[in-house]
Amino acid sequence: MAFGFVEIVKTLPIVKERMVISVKMMNGDYTLVFRNGGLEVRKNGKPLYFNERPLYATVKTSCAISEFYDAAYNEIIESGDGITATGILTVPSGSEFSFSDAYEKTDAGFKASRKVKVLKAGDDLGFSTKFSLVMTESDDPRDYNCFAPGVWYKQNEFAPEQSFGNDLDCEYFWQMETRYALPVFAMHNIASGEMAALSRWTSDVTMRSTDIVLSENSVDPRFTVGAIGMSKPESKTLNYLYYGFAVRMEFEAKIDGLSMDYVYPGGEGQLPGRNRFAGLDYKEKSKTFKRVNHPVEAGFEQTYAVALNFGHYGGFQPMMRDIWRTTYGRMRDKLFDVDNERHFHNGMKILQAYTRQYGDSYGLPFACQLPDMDVSTVSFQFGFVGQQPGIGYQLLRYGDKENVPDAYDKGVHIIDFWTRTAMTDSGLPRMCYHPGIEAFEPYPHYIRMLADGIEAILDAYLYQRNRGDKRPAWLAFCRKTAEWLVNIQNDDGSFYRAYNSDDSIRMDSKANTPSVIRFLVQFYLVTGDDRYKTAAAKAGDWSFVHAYRNMEYRGGTCDNTDIMDKEAGIYALFGFLALYDLTGEDKWLEGSIGAADYTETWTYAWTFPVRSLMPKHPFNRYSISGQSIITIGGGADVYMAACAYAYYRLYVITGDEHYLDFAEFIHKNTRQSCDVDGSIGYLMPGLGHESGNFTSQTLDSHYHWLPWCTFVEVDPSSRLYDTFGVYEIADAQKLGPEERAKRNRIYDSFATSK
Repeated sequence: MAFGFVEIVKTLPIVKERMVISVKMMNGDYTLVFRNGGLEVRKNGKPLYFNERPLYATVKTSCAISEFYDAAYNEIIESGDGITATGILTVPSGSEFSFSDAYEKTDAGFKASRKVKVLKAGDDLGFSTKFSLVMTESDDPRDYNCFAPGVWYKQNEFAPEQSFGNDLDCEYFWQMETRYALPVFAMHNIASGEMAALSRWTSDVTMRSTDIVLSENSVDPRFTVGAIGMSKPESKTLNYLYYGFAVRMEFEAKIDGLSMDYVYPGGEGQLPGRNRFAGLDYKEKSKTFKRVNHPVEAGFEQTYAVALNFGHYGGFQPMMRDIWRTTYGRMRDKLFDVDNERHFHNGMKILQAYTRQYGDSYGLPFACQLPDMDVSTVSFQFGFVGQQPGIGYQLLRYGDKENVPDAYDKGVHIIDFWTRTAMTDSGLPRMCYHPGIEAFEPYPHYIRMLADGIEAILDAYLYQRNRGDKRPAWLAFCRKTAEWLVNIQNDDGSFYRAYNSDDSIRMDSKANTPSVIRFLVQFYLVTGDDRYKTAAAKAGDWSFVHAYRNMEYRGGTCDNTDIMDKEAGIYALFGFLALYDLTGEDKWLEGSIGAADYTETWTYAWTFPVRSLMPKHPFNRYSISGQSIITIGGGADVYMAACAYAYYRLYVITGDEHYLDFAEFIHKNTRQSCDVDGSIGYLMPGLGHESGNFTSQTLDSHYHWLPWCTFVEVDPSSRLYDTFGVYEIADAQKLGPEERAKRNRIYDSFATSK
């Protein structure tokens, strides 16, 4: 008989007198087939993925050794418009687990809801279960490009050596889903183009036990975080002792190949270990493998649900874009309630209050401890985390528009200081100044940091010129830097990551090349000199091939190694969008879209509970959504706030409603790490922390404020206002489409008005 999208076919009995039921559930080109107690995913009759024994549990034995067992479903029945598959798994110790898996069709794929109950408790200490699908096309991880947002891209070619996925000869590639910007893991077969993805169904993580410290093999009955990834285990146990020795014992367990897994509760798969005990003479290459278990207690229950998505894609990037958007559409957190106009003004008051004169210099402290803004370090950076010229521009603009003379004066003094003191004979400005020693620090001349500062000085020059206050020294500073860039540019259009003060190469990676494109475009608009336009286009050509097409988005953060990160994507977006604004060429719009699609995948669009041990912290009240992962394997910060204006502009250009949604999301939810209304208890409303790691559900943070934290929130707000006349994206949407498009052509009047 058939009903809706589910087809049930009865076949001959094969076990005792039980009737074996074959069931098919179809969604588009893909069909779930339940037969002989197992599960297959077929496309045009061809099996792509399967699991012959879906009932899977790993038990922590009395010796704290992890053994895994599996079995087939005992019964498959119709359940409304879905299918329910059940069975009991008994392990040698005598522990029994009942499984009930309910499958249903969704708009974008399938949903599997699982309930596991401990029927009998044997001599076991803990257990976890796994939902998985085995790949039929290849069991070699190298035949797949993988995607885990903010964690794994393609084969993690540009990840740190000790990161998850770097060693593809491991057996277990699992990570806690709280490490993922969205809890999804996708495997894309390079040869066939077929993709399978597993993701948590909804944001229903609860707070783990706060009185339990997770060790190598812990038990926590309240732990509701899963792990997602892939595995290809041997038929052996695998537990690493504290000094790195692997406890391996063979036992009967059939392994079908490489599988994509959702493990509950989660764990951290194999990662390179390091000997923490200097006096221990153990020389073997070691790894770590951290598991979390639920207790094996009669009556204990697990309940969780996952989404299964399948598709065919001609490349990694369209696959990444589609599965991200599919999961985003299901899991995106609600918009944070914040008044962005008030938040902007609060931010400018912070920048005004903490800008002061230090001898002959003007600037803001490098870092202040929260909640009371105890100044811990004073050092000025040209860009990056210091953003001194950028803050100078924002202060003079704000002071002029809002009639705040103190803010205006401080902004002018900041720009004057840098243009008076930072330039070198070559044209490469110095990057860091310490007022305490009245000297510049030996900080590398990063191309990315150069871009931040020089763009802001050009903005300040144009703003003052349009007021009738010409500042030739400011323009001369920009011109000397632009000349240096033209002269130092490599023949292939690239620039090196960092230089020494004598122009010699300090870091020979070229991945930061996109950073200076926007400045070169804008200086061309100011001067009309075609050499700058040519240099920008050459840098764009290099970036189009390497950053966009090869996804070589790395080294964007100046205090990290040359690894894959978010900010390299941000500056590629800025650069490509500037070239598109200048030329209207489809190539640059394609690059802009590619960079935007990559960059947003680093943003926590879902949420889970996080506590802070600091009583006065927004995460004790607000959500972590809107924060974004900094680098692969790193913590998270608020830097995506800098992109709200760019994503909204991209929406106006493309009409893609997703960019509108994401622009508003990061324009609001990034504020959740701030004391937006003064109720948290920080010294000033609008203050927020720099960054932290909250994947354990307990915030690990320096608990300090750096100038960039406020700058990246006020800067896009000021630009949104200057372009569209509003502080809220929802208000910009009230303008007619033609009016929005007209205002969005920002280069039509860039060099004549501000």
